Amino acid sequence: MVGTILNVAGILAGGIAGLVRRTPLAASTQGLLKLTLGLATVGCGFWLLWAGLKNHSFPRMMLLLGVVLVGTMIGRQLGRLMHFQQASNHLGRFARERMEAATPGKPLPFSDAFNACTIVFCAAPLGIVGALVDGLAGLWFPLAVKALMDGLATMGFVALFGRASIAAALPVLAFQGTLALVGRIFLGPWLETHGLLDPVIATAGVLMFAVALVILESKRIHLADYLPSLVAAPLLLAGLNLLGQ
Repeated sequence: MVGTILNVAGILAGGIAGLVRRTPLAASTQGLLKLTLGLATVGCGFWLLWAGLKNHSFPRMMLLLGVVLVGTMIGRQLGRLMHFQQASNHLGRFARERMEAATPGKPLPFSDAFNACTIVFCAAPLGIVGALVDGLAGLWFPLAVKALMDGLATMGFVALFGRASIAAALPVLAFQGTLALVGRIFLGPWLETHGLLDPVIATAGVLMFAVALVILESKRIHLADYLPSLVAAPLLLAGLNLLGQ
């Protein structure tokens, strides 16, 4: 839950800063922050990947790395078949339409603004991945990165949406907190008992690299389509373990 608390704190801090500071950040400052966030996300990806591999012998590490890479490709295909990115795009269009309808000094109705900000904060693949690894292994750094991103976004949202953007911290607490608790209480112990926790953590690291590419605008990636990789990788390893018995 540490990561979720940091994320909520980031939104609240960004909202307060936006209320105090009405002028937007300079373009140079925004560029520097984007670069910093991208590099931090790359570091987070290496950290998670290493956390999932470090407790194994070298041959086992190579096997797990192969499982993670193949599981990521399988997960992407599953995500495409289940239209994960299309659903994410649909939600994004809803939020973008609300943003385009809002103008400074003439905010949207509270419910519309609240819903738009909630979608932006909760539907991000980084939030889902971060909440799961926070719950599964207590690795909160992905959500710390998201806290900075959401805080900066809230600074801008306050001018358009008013206090509704700050109130959107509540569904973030509920959604990501629930994922983290489910991971901590149910999924984590089960995965660890069956030796399947490490591929989930390592796969999350690979997904963080994809997030970094999006932040740095290096490549257009359909992040939502990769979410099934978190299921595909441990299932693939479980199948290999059965074949090896």
